[in-house]
Amino acid sequence: MEMEKTAEKGVQAALSVAAAAFTAYIGALVVPILVLLIMMIIDYISGMSAAWCDNSLSSKVGAKGILKKVGYMALIAVAMGIDYLICTGVANAGVDIPCGMWLGLVVSVWLIINEMISILENLARIGVPVPGFLTRIIKRLKVSVEDKKEDDSDE
Repeated sequence: MEMEKTAEKGVQAALSVAAAAFTAYIGALVVPILVLLIMMIIDYISGMSAAWCDNSLSSKVGAKGILKKVGYMALIAVAMGIDYLICTGVANAGVDIPCGMWLGLVVSVWLIINEMISILENLARIGVPVPGFLTRIIKRLKVSVEDKKEDDSDE
């Protein structure tokens, strides 16, 4: 019994250290990734609910939705990899420019906005009265993020 508690504490300690190291590495992306995960769960549940209401519930469509969300995480990982390469390249070139996970952050925010739009669409399919101004605001946010990223790349 005592040995099991010691092993359990060891596993907890190892997981805590791994989580802390990962959090320190991704830094500014922790909150956006958590928000994205929450939005993905809400989107999946609202999508399944809307499909049930429409009598179009399909395990194949549900599985595709899960794969799509796994793809979101892969997309963020690629953006973080690009951020890392840029920062490493700049540092190795001897240029003192502060850099971070900016591309990863922009991709995360863009995906959060996409999820919000999808949630609103699902709610409308269920029959929830969604105010038009809310949909317009979120769509404008998406355009703003896309335009901001394009402006930054032009410089």
